[in-house]
Amino acid sequence: MSKPGMATPYREGYVLHNWNPEDNDFWQAEGRRIAYRNLWISIPCLLLAFAVWMIWSVTAVMLPQAGFDYTTNQLFWLAALPSLSGATLRVFYSFMVPIFGGRRWTAISTASLLIPAVGIGFAVQNPDTPYWVMITLAILCGFGGGNFASSMSNISFFFPKQEKGTALGLNAGLGNLGVSLMQFVVPLVITISVFGAFGDASATRADGSSLWLQNAGFVWVPFILLATAAAWFGMNDVANARASFAEQAVIFRRKHNWLMCWLYIGTFGSFIGYSAAFPMLINNQFPDIDGTQYAFLGPLIGALIRPVGGWLADKLGGARVTLWNFVVMGLAVLAVMLFLPGEGGSGNFWGFLLAFLVLFATTGVGNGSTFRMIPVIFTNQAQAAAGSDPAAQRQAVADGNKEGAAVLGFSSAIGAYGGFFIPRGFGSSIALTGTVSLALWIFIVFYLSCIAVTWWYYARRGAEAPC
Repeated sequence: MSKPGMATPYREGYVLHNWNPEDNDFWQAEGRRIAYRNLWISIPCLLLAFAVWMIWSVTAVMLPQAGFDYTTNQLFWLAALPSLSGATLRVFYSFMVPIFGGRRWTAISTASLLIPAVGIGFAVQNPDTPYWVMITLAILCGFGGGNFASSMSNISFFFPKQEKGTALGLNAGLGNLGVSLMQFVVPLVITISVFGAFGDASATRADGSSLWLQNAGFVWVPFILLATAAAWFGMNDVANARASFAEQAVIFRRKHNWLMCWLYIGTFGSFIGYSAAFPMLINNQFPDIDGTQYAFLGPLIGALIRPVGGWLADKLGGARVTLWNFVVMGLAVLAVMLFLPGEGGSGNFWGFLLAFLVLFATTGVGNGSTFRMIPVIFTNQAQAAAGSDPAAQRQAVADGNKEGAAVLGFSSAIGAYGGFFIPRGFGSSIALTGTVSLALWIFIVFYLSCIAVTWWYYARRGAEAPC
């Protein structure tokens, strides 16, 4: 029961009115319960989105074993294109929650994952499937990538400022587990006939074993249906989160929107880019190692530690955590280079794997800390400009939350392009120099620029927007 005078989330169907998580009495009485219910439904929806988004990182490696005669370059394109389309869709998805409502958009966007999942299930059964069909399905997997922007924007509306880092870290971190789950599950389910009624055709590998590659797509279908129903019947829309595109487009005039986009390329762009490239990178650099056996470990660590990054940022400050995290990222890339094959040597796979796992861990911490920075920056700036009037302060919080949510989505869109450029960067580096070292040096220079931006604008004494 709400206390007298306390704002109550009056419900009209699934819509919440007077939602004010910054009111501590309201938050403790009923806001927390509602917010966490929406969060726990959002997480599996986002997990499935990531699984479908990155499905080609494993499926592309398996296609030659299923009889598909594609070149290495064609396979790299299949692994890279979902990130390109997903990043582009995120630009549009960033603004959808305030327009359509979080509940409705979560259900619609989750249901859209059925299109690439079912399509892949049928397409990979026939080695004569045209390459353009595979390209189309790879592009459609971008639906999963787009979901992240709207999911994070939606969850940001439900939590007070002091808990946003933890909540967004949980949503994104456990959602990111979809990459690792997919890279672990797909190599297992393609070895057994699970969905025979939808296509019992299997390929025969060189060792005589059978391969049901269609299961890579079909295995997600029942879970997508369940998650869609849970979102439709269990989530809420927040009335005071509604905003038109024109109202949200103010972020394009905000300097800190673009600065945080740059930093998020360094954190999430690295996470999704390395996730997409890792299986083929292992196979390329260490031909005697099956990359699909170890590839899931990197995304698993990066996803699990992301909530820790958000929690640390809540406790220590987002800028401080982000700054030192980028320092460690650069050092981790140098460690990766030490263990690569070169100069006639075969390299050290276990050292390479350990260094890369550290790198994945830093991407997770940085993802959590940067996403804590964004809502704090925009809420603080809105409140500072509003003066001391209580009504103006309440409006400032609402406006800051809307801008922060839009920036969360838009920065996630820009950051996701790392999922395209990193795999292509490795491929181009190999084509130009015969090694991946050139790409890794470029990544180090980029991390140095992120250190400079974080220190100057957010972390130093007297910074423009301390957070």
